[in-house]
Amino acid sequence: MGMGTTATGTFDLTSFQPEAIDEAPGAALGRVTITKVFTGDLAGESTVHMSSVMDVEGTPAAYVAVERFTGELTGRKGSFVFLHCAPGTAGEELAIRVVAGTGTDELAGITGSLDITRTEDGTHTYVLDYTLG
Repeated sequence: MGMGTTATGTFDLTSFQPEAIDEAPGAALGRVTITKVFTGDLAGESTVHMSSVMDVEGTPAAYVAVERFTGELTGRKGSFVFLHCAPGTAGEELAIRVVAGTGTDELAGITGSLDITRTEDGTHTYVLDYTLG
């Protein structure tokens, strides 16, 4: 197993395409497709396929998503998949993990977790703690 490493940078959302799929009383269920462009230690693009829940007030309540990143990680080319899980607004934390076994090419064997921060000006920053095995 390789040594743990940290990658940092920013990303921009380049498209956000929501679709309502169930708007019954109590909660609205939806799908969203998002594309992102990453800069920094991760340089490339990703597509996110998200299923979301909005509460009765229209506030985001929970979501799960898969996201395929394709590009470079500190100069190593390939792709891998993140799994996002945000279980709710009651204080549970967003967890984003690299799905084991999804790394390709020079990123084969990657594992890790991603933290995202959105600043007041709307900038998204990331910290990826990863191991290349």
